[in-house]
Amino acid sequence: MTTLIIATRNAHKVEEIRGILGAAFQFLTLRNLPNAPAVIEDANTFAGNATKKAVELARWVSSQPATFKLQPSTLTYILADDSGLEVDALHGAPGVHSARFAALDTEASGNSSDADNNAKLLRLFADVPLDRRTARFRCVIALTPLLRAEASRTSPVCAADEFELQTEIFDGTCEGRISFAPSGTKGFGYDPLFVPDGFQQSFAELGEEVKNRISHRAKALEKLRTRLRS
Repeated sequence: MTTLIIATRNAHKVEEIRGILGAAFQFLTLRNLPNAPAVIEDANTFAGNATKKAVELARWVSSQPATFKLQPSTLTYILADDSGLEVDALHGAPGVHSARFAALDTEASGNSSDADNNAKLLRLFADVPLDRRTARFRCVIALTPLLRAEASRTSPVCAADEFELQTEIFDGTCEGRISFAPSGTKGFGYDPLFVPDGFQQSFAELGEEVKNRISHRAKALEKLRTRLRS
């Protein structure tokens, strides 16, 4: 069985990934690795942040042979993603800053609450007409194989380079528009404000079954699943 270590503690994200990829994989998360170091997401692209998270976690796990033993008969990968909302009228913002959109206005560190981020977006869009409210969710997934000891027994620099060289990238987008008011309670993040093209309901109203079929993360994960099956 292929093991995927998902580089997140976000329960919503984990359940979404599980629901899309299905039962053919064994899943672990950062909740299973409480001592894993935190990664600073300071890249200016989704791909850069996803790659950084996947590679740094892969390096750390591979350096813990006593606590994480790789079985010869299994394949193990680190899966990390970075995703966010790109609003055309805001020149692509909040983009990589989606999780801390509201916090950018203060000296607070860390992510903002969903409510604060949504409130800021609605405030900026108070006078924006419907035809200029176009936006998209974008997701980029990095998949890094967990190198076994014999494959990474070189200098730390060479081993690090090898992790990066073997990392693969998968992306997906979902086009839509920003609504005038939040609606629905089934989603998280900007879901209550995002209405995907072809629908009248927000992501937070459509529910997991529809969202897991059309979302940006679903499209990126479908590419990843095809790769792993091959």
